[in-house]
Formats: sequence, C-alpha cells, structure tokens
Amino acid sequence: MNITPSAPPRLPSPNRPGGDAVAPPAAHASTAGPPAPGRGRLPPPGAARVATRGQRLGLTFGVLVAVALAFWLFSPILTPFVLAACIAYFLDPAAAQLERIGVRRGFAALLLVLALALAALLAVLLLYPLLIAQVTVLLQRLPGYVLRTGQTVRDAMNALTEALGEDVLDSRLQDLAVGQAGAIVSFLGTTLARLLGGGIAIFYVFTLVTVTPVVAFYLLRDWPAMVRQVDGWLPRRSAATLRQLGRDMDRVLSAWLRGQLICCAILAVYYAAALSAVGLELGLTVGLMAGILSFIPYVGSITGMITALLLALAQFGTWGAMLLVLGVFVFGQVVEGYIIYPRLLGNRVELHAVWVIFALFAGGVVFGFLGVLLAVPIAAAIGVVARHWLRRYLESPLYLDPPRTGE
Repeated sequence: MNITPSAPPRLPSPNRPGGDAVAPPAAHASTAGPPAPGRGRLPPPGAARVATRGQRLGLTFGVLVAVALAFWLFSPILTPFVLAACIAYFLDPAAAQLERIGVRRGFAALLLVLALALAALLAVLLLYPLLIAQVTVLLQRLPGYVLRTGQTVRDAMNALTEALGEDVLDSRLQDLAVGQAGAIVSFLGTTLARLLGGGIAIFYVFTLVTVTPVVAFYLLRDWPAMVRQVDGWLPRRSAATLRQLGRDMDRVLSAWLRGQLICCAILAVYYAAALSAVGLELGLTVGLMAGILSFIPYVGSITGMITALLLALAQFGTWGAMLLVLGVFVFGQVVEGYIIYPRLLGNRVELHAVWVIFALFAGGVVFGFLGVLLAVPIAAAIGVVARHWLRRYLESPLYLDPPRTGE
C-alpha cells in the first residue's frame, strides 16, 4: 500500500517576518544519527551564524597584538608617518570646510599641506639663524657665565654666614655650592648647544622636508574614505558601541590636540618676546623652548623658568633681573590658566594632567619621539574606554547588588 507522505510543516521565514518557508526534509533514518562528539547540529541553510564569546575575544586580542607587534617591529621608521597622520588629523576640519564650499578634496589637501610646509619653512629660515647665533654667543660666554654664577652664589653664602653666624656654614660647604652652581650652568649651556646644533637640523631635513609632507597630503586627501572603510570593517554586533567610542575619542583628542598646539604657539611667542624684552641674551631660545614644551603640563613652564633664572643669574648677577624673569613666567602662567586654556579648551578635555604627563614620559621611554607622538592619542583612547566600562559597571549587578542584611 502506497502511503503519500504528509507535507512538511511550514516554519517562519528567516528572511521576512511572518513569511512561510518549507522546512528542509529530515534525514533518512538509516543515515541520521547523533551529532559527532564535540560538535553541535549544523544550522539550517540561510540561518544567521552567531559568533561565540571566544571568537570575539580572540579577534580583539589578535588585533591588539598585531598592532603592538607592528609598532615594535617598525618603530624606527614610523616617526614621519605618525607625524604625518597627526598633521592630517589636525588639518581635516579645514579640508572639510573647503570641501563644503566647493573645493575638491585633493586640491584642498594640497593647499593646506603646502601652506603648512611654507609656514614651517619660513619659521625655520627666520628663527634658525637666530638660534645658531644665540648658541654661538652661549658657547663664547659660557666660561664667564660660570664664573659670574659662582661669584654671585659665593656672595649670597657670605651674606647668609654673616647673618646666621660664622659656624653655621662651613667653608667647604660654600665651595661645594659654588662649584655645583657653575656646573649646572655649564651643563645647561652645552646641552642646549648640542640640541640646537645637531638634533633639530637632522630631524628637520629627513622628516619635515621629505617624507612627512607627502604622506600627510595622501592621508588628508583620503581621510574620509579611510574612515568609511574602517567603519565598514567594524563587527556588526558592536558597531554602534564602537562608533560612539570613536566619537568620544575624537572629541577628547581633537579638543586637546588643536587647543594645545594653539596654546603652545601663543606661549612660545609670548615667552620669547618677553624674555628678549627684559634683556636676556638667550631669551629667544629659552622662550621658544618653554612654549614648545608646554604641551607637557607644567613641565615646559617650570623648565623654562629655571633655565631662564639661571641664565639671568649668570648674565646679570643681580636679584632684580631674576625677579623680572620670574615675573615674566608668573604672568604667563596666569594668562595660560585663566584666559588661554578656558577659552581654547574649556571643559571639553577629559585628560587629567597627571595622566598626560605619565603617558608622555612612558611613551618616550618605550618608543622615543614616536612614543611621544602616540602617547596622547593612546591616553585619550584608554580614558574613553575606561569611562565606558566604568559606566557599564555602575549599571551592572556587580555594583547594584544589594548588601547582605545578615545571616
């Protein structure tokens, strides 16, 4: 007797809600069997695959390891490329604005990179001869600076001895203080001369002039396309969360980077002009150094102030001149803290000064100048991710679980 098989049950379609789809025929009894050990049943054709937690963790860990390994292997040659990426990131808003008014992206990128390169070249042509001249003056007058500093310290020690008594300060202690003061001035002078005479010139020739502008142009031209490409690579499950984290990182990093660069430029011009106005022979060099190093919170101003005070002591040998130099830096700190930073940065920067200092020094120790360039972006990313996980923790049962009332 022939038995007509009943129609297979109709299941909801995975492609359209409420639709019907014919279930796949069951396997023959002679061939069907229990799934192989360690394996689950295969999903039906067309069913969506779900990644396991181990796969997601493996992907995240693999990407982080690959990036870290790439930086470790190629760190000697990455500096101009990372510097070019920083320039492209800095100029991207200006390129987007030019594009909105009808300028093609490639032409806008070319104009901006050329303008920045010409500005840098003009600054070097104007400032570098002055810096070299000041280094020459420093090397010529360094022995006199050392002697004048030693004499000033000796006079101060003698006045202190007369005020406190003959037995308070031993003569050997006075000689040691005088010798150390001269040694400090000599060390600062020779270090500054070597820095300006060698390192900056080599760095400028091999990075700022050749590789960096070309790479910056291509990165700036293709920046929107690269952002869209990376967005397309995001895992669909976490794409919305990753986009929000990216926006938060961009907000923090752009506020800090652009605001800090403008602030450093303003402070460098102010310190160089003010120190030169009070008559400090190396005021231009010290002022520019203090302004450039201001991207490290408090380090630039403190380093510049100590250097300028020692040079004022060596050049003038009077406390009045040192008070003038001290007044320049105090006024600069007041303007920086109460005018420049609130107007340029406001409350948009969520990077604590101690975290920035630690990141810059840690990056410098690990990767040198490349680490300094990468320190703030990495610090901003870690800060954003840490705040995201902190919010999730404060909303989770780990935090909200009520305390035990007693047993």
